[in-house]
Amino acid sequence: MTAEPTARSAPHHHAGVEAEAVEAGYLQERQLRTGTAGWVLLAGLGVAAVISGDYAGWNFGLAEGGFGGLLVAVVLMAVMYGSMVLGLAELGSALPTAGGGYTFARRALGPWGGYATGVAVLIEYAIAPAAIATFIGAYVESLGLFGITDGWWVYLAAYALFIGVHLMGVGEALKVMMAIAAVAVAGLVLYLIGAIPAFDSSNLLDIAQTDAAGASDFLPYGWMGVWAAFPFAIWFFLAVECVPLASEEARDPARALPRGITAAMGVLLVLAVLMLVFTSGAGGSEAMSASGNPPVEALEVAGAPDALSDVVNYAGLFGLVASFFSIIYAYSRQTFALSRAGYLPRQLSVTNSRKAPVLALLVPGAIGFALSLTGQGAMLLNMAVFGATVSYVLMMVSHIVLRRREPELARPYRTPGGVATTGVALVLAAAAVVATFLVDVEAALWTLGAYALFLGYFAVYSRHHLVASAPEEEFELLAVADEEVR
Repeated sequence: MTAEPTARSAPHHHAGVEAEAVEAGYLQERQLRTGTAGWVLLAGLGVAAVISGDYAGWNFGLAEGGFGGLLVAVVLMAVMYGSMVLGLAELGSALPTAGGGYTFARRALGPWGGYATGVAVLIEYAIAPAAIATFIGAYVESLGLFGITDGWWVYLAAYALFIGVHLMGVGEALKVMMAIAAVAVAGLVLYLIGAIPAFDSSNLLDIAQTDAAGASDFLPYGWMGVWAAFPFAIWFFLAVECVPLASEEARDPARALPRGITAAMGVLLVLAVLMLVFTSGAGGSEAMSASGNPPVEALEVAGAPDALSDVVNYAGLFGLVASFFSIIYAYSRQTFALSRAGYLPRQLSVTNSRKAPVLALLVPGAIGFALSLTGQGAMLLNMAVFGATVSYVLMMVSHIVLRRREPELARPYRTPGGVATTGVALVLAAAAVVATFLVDVEAALWTLGAYALFLGYFAVYSRHHLVASAPEEEFELLAVADEEVR
């Protein structure tokens, strides 16, 4: 859904910002290819963005909460994501633009709230690929592929190759993504076939009980361990919320988006439960709590054939690539939408002949590559989680505000349970924000610093240079005009 640029788009001042008219061809230079993705591709996007979290990362939560603590955390985060997905399905069907969460918050919370949400999402999606690139490098090196022993070549090749595919156009990119994700999911199925027969319930609770408050065999680190495990439980679902960013490129987004995002969440929920229970049960919670490759190590402990371990190892690489590839798509669309509306430099949203936003792909990619050179994969992921959870809070507030303030807004899909559902997600998301400080204060503070710099840019410059004819600003003008008429 793209507003048509016309001479009538006059400068306006509202809520402490200034939006100005642009030349007639402005939006023609910033168009995405519409009608490309149906609900199956959207579901694939959601699963692909997350699938690497099933292979590794979540297991470090065993060291924070034990099996019981991580299990409770996964249940709570599943409730949070499930509730949030239902809220996003409604918001995406009502306001289908490439801005996703930024668009929703712009309508509900004004320009400051919209920008704050968009930047939190952008921080998540710009940093997460950098973390995943370090894991891809470690996988390639451990598998002995191409004789590579220094990961930075792999990081560069990954960014160059997959940004290049995205520059070819969204249709081509999403099909490649689906193929890679299918291999990754097949790898998990094969892994589970090997792990389920080796399941031993005694392995689940093999972490020694501590003297923490509320500690038991089930919760060896007590109730605080449950809270500290939140960020790792999030890795089972992190980035499924990227699906609304494909709204402008979807066929019939009012129907496709709710179906796609809820289907993705259903698949991810099943995988999360199976991976947590059977990996811990086959390999032992204590051993898996420090594993860099838990599926393969669990199979080795269980005495599975080497051939199966090798296949799962390669499938894990496909899983990392699937998430890396999908999140590049996500950061480019969030950058595109913020730039098109003037919140970020406008040149970032210009598209090529294949309707791909060139600089929105290249600039965050260059920043991500630079971050990947630190080699701090775990810290980078914790930074991404901090940005994500902040955006979740703001998006759920947006749903509640719009339900209260604009009950007449056309909603092709309505969230079951309404604001009670998104209220649950809001409370859990706020708890998750705090949990990031429990796990890695340094990562949270670095992210907070970057967030403050983005907000400072808006306060000093870009809020005076918004684009009146951008879809999100047009939505706001129509809402204001409707309010004045009433």
